[in-house]
Parts: sequence; C-alpha cells; structure tokens
Amino acid sequence: MDKILLITGVNSGFGRAFAEAALAAGHRVIGTVRSENAAAAFAQLAPGRAHPLLLDVTDTDAIEPALETMQREIGPIDVLINNAGYGHEGILEESALGEMRRQFDVNVFGAVAMIKAVLPSMRRRRSGHIINITSMGGFITLPGLAYYCSSKFALEGITETLAQEVAGFGIKVTAVEPGSFRTDWAGRSMVRAERSIADYDALFDPIRAAREAKSGKQNGDPQRAAHAVLALLDLERPPVHLLLGSDALQLVRQKLDGLREEIDTWEALSRSTDFQSA
Repeated sequence: MDKILLITGVNSGFGRAFAEAALAAGHRVIGTVRSENAAAAFAQLAPGRAHPLLLDVTDTDAIEPALETMQREIGPIDVLINNAGYGHEGILEESALGEMRRQFDVNVFGAVAMIKAVLPSMRRRRSGHIINITSMGGFITLPGLAYYCSSKFALEGITETLAQEVAGFGIKVTAVEPGSFRTDWAGRSMVRAERSIADYDALFDPIRAAREAKSGKQNGDPQRAAHAVLALLDLERPPVHLLLGSDALQLVRQKLDGLREEIDTWEALSRSTDFQSA
C-alpha cells in the first residue's frame, strides 16, 4: 500500500534521496522546503504525489497549523522522516554560544516540534512510524564537532524515550545513524567557526583540512541509504537504532568496546556509592 510520508529538508542531500526513492516506490511525499523555487522543483518530481510544504522547522509556531492543512488536503501522515539539519564545525572554546543554540533549534527543537505535530493523529489511528535521522555522531565524537554531536546525542535520547512511550499505540520509532555519505554535509551545508586560538592548531587544522578534502568522496551512497530507510517501512518490528555505512559500524563498535572496558575498569568505584546497611 502506498503511504503518505512527511520528509523535512527535501531540497538536497539525504532528504532529496529519501523523497525520490519514496516517490519511485509509489508513495506520496510531503516535503518541506525553504523557498518558492525549491517548492516548484520538488512538485515537478511527481506531479500529484510530490507535495511541497514551504516551512522552516525552526518556526515552531507554524508547524502544527501547516501540517493540519496538509493532512486535510492530502490525508493523514503515515511516516515522518525528520531529516532537516546541518553540521556545525568548530573548537568549543572558539565557537559562540549562539551557534550552539542555532544548532539545537534546527537539529533538536525543530525535530521535536514536527514529532509533536504528527503524534496526535498517529495516536488516534494507532499507527505510524517516526524516523529521526541522527548520525554516528550521536554515538561517537570527534574534535570540532561538540555542538553537532551533542545535538545528535540529544536526538538519540529523545528517540529512545519516545519509542518506549508510544509503543503501546502501535507507533514505531527509529533513529537512523548514517556514517560518512556523499552529501553536502561537510561541504556547503557545513557552518564552520573561524579559528582564533593557536593552541588548537596542531590538533584541529589537520582534521578540518581532511574533512574538507573528503567531502564528496565519502564511502556512503545516499541513494542506497534511501532504499535502506524505505525497507524499514515494511517491517513489523523495525529497529530503534539503525546504523548506515561500514564506517559507522566500525567506529560505533569501537566506542562501545571502549566504553565497556572503561565501565569494567571502574566497576568497584561505581559500586562503592551504594548505600550500606549498618
């Protein structure tokens, strides 16, 4: 059966790949865009089934009425794919606090506002699937990505909690965690803080240069990622977490192995805080 998917940020990158794959599979797609030109281009992908929605996910007051209108005109939303987001790169000490607020406004608060707007209908119908596009950066960290990784860590926690809260209503929730893919994430979409403290040069300059050089040459294929995400829609019990890409698998496994070792090493000190009866 065809479904109605709401996908945020369909102008490029993962969002465009998800939308194109869904349309090719016969689904209807409501895609958020941020300009009239982008809206017109999206509508042409599949006239009558590609429905552009001019919406900035940080305009949280506009989200609920916009989605109510779309659902009246097109039908109830079966799947929400929270894809809209961007990366901030910068050493924490060099990055303005306002840049962190902006990162969370888009990557976290915008995603939560979209979830809250679709949940009442899904709950009444006892069906639906919410897919949050997080990142392997929701598990691992790298120098210069404090704001980005923290926003994805937050979205991971939200996803896990939400999955427990709505499981009894027949609503499925999945965090999709891509590794490095050939999108614009590390290119024009990346917001980069200016360098100002020489003490960090030796650590960070090579990392920034390598990330810029790798942009467009990553191992991950966005079209293959789109097919993997669409495969989730047919599962009776989809995973709460889905890593995408061999690099994500390797790096997250390394992180979990290291964390397990650290927990075991300090187990005695951890247990020493339990209350002891007299």
